[in-house]
Amino acid sequence: MIIRERVVAGIRSNMRQFQVTALLGPRQCGKTTLARGMHVRPENYFDMEDPRDVTRLDNPRTVLAKLKGPVVIDEIQRMPDLFPLLRVLADRPGRPASFLILGSATPDLVKAASESLAGRIGFIDLTGFDLEEVGADNRDRLWLRGGFPGSFLAASDDASFRWRANFFRTFLTQDLPAFGIRVPTERLRRFWMMLSHYHGQIWNASEIGASLNLDYKSCQYYLDILRNTFILRTLQPWFENAGKRERRAPKVYMRDSGLFHTLMNLHSMRDIESHPKLGASWEGFAIEQIISAFRLAADECFYWAVHSGPEIDLLMMRDGKRTGFEIKFADAPRLTASMMTAMEHLRLNRLYVVYPGELRYDLATGIEAIPVTDVPTLNAKKKRRTAR
Repeated sequence: MIIRERVVAGIRSNMRQFQVTALLGPRQCGKTTLARGMHVRPENYFDMEDPRDVTRLDNPRTVLAKLKGPVVIDEIQRMPDLFPLLRVLADRPGRPASFLILGSATPDLVKAASESLAGRIGFIDLTGFDLEEVGADNRDRLWLRGGFPGSFLAASDDASFRWRANFFRTFLTQDLPAFGIRVPTERLRRFWMMLSHYHGQIWNASEIGASLNLDYKSCQYYLDILRNTFILRTLQPWFENAGKRERRAPKVYMRDSGLFHTLMNLHSMRDIESHPKLGASWEGFAIEQIISAFRLAADECFYWAVHSGPEIDLLMMRDGKRTGFEIKFADAPRLTASMMTAMEHLRLNRLYVVYPGELRYDLATGIEAIPVTDVPTLNAKKKRRTAR
């Protein structure tokens, strides 16, 4: 069992600030486990996949209005009609109850919640385990298996692989229809497989569509399905220099390294280390650790690249500062002309070169090589300075 203290603290903080807290994330990432660990009274817990709880809410106002303390509604996307009622209940004097709602799909869920509960709701995005939670000693296990609890905690690598293979089948045949998403299962599976080969590359709908005999709109629609269900990340480009031919299409990444390895049929670390996608796998894994460590929103993280060559894998924009992250799978990364160009043209406050080694060392003024296991400490140090 891994105690997710940071996430629990974030939920409690949100519930003190907002009348309603929305915990959003992919299926099987641990939302229900976290909610059940909040010591909510049994009568205050509603699972919209449980027919008994659905029946309990046949008269939702009568049932919910009499409850006090924390109230959890799991799989809220199955009953979107509850949002207007939650607004009424949230506005009662004295706040007799606070609501924690759990959901697995956006953007419809976010849109409905935001419109009905404007000013009353706080959102928390949940992913699988990260390095801060599992510890540096489990780096390779997390990289290979990914962060879904069922996969990471499996008894063996083979058992983990089987869990992830089953996740794909369940997601396509059961979860998507439950979300109200009607797409041909086999066609989306083929698209998903094809997209895994573009992991870490520029999104090119025309090229992918030509390979699968799909038009541009269908490709974009399938991409949106995987992105809105937290399976895929699209990293947007940063561009500001009209004099440079900067890339302006997003990059695509499988958010969970374990799912990516399953699509690539990689069962072990030995398989990964000998595979042509080793660098792309490491890049996606490191980027997710950075985004998780800093709790970055979509409008705070980008990539930057120009057609002539210079690029930065991840650009963080926060508090008026620009921090770059270059991802390298190398024993001892060295300073490159691309890094110096990025420092100058992007006016970076700091550039970190994230690699799989164990030592931190300076490459140049403002440029430092750091192990990926040190990434969580970057934000922790900032928090301590702020607290003082």
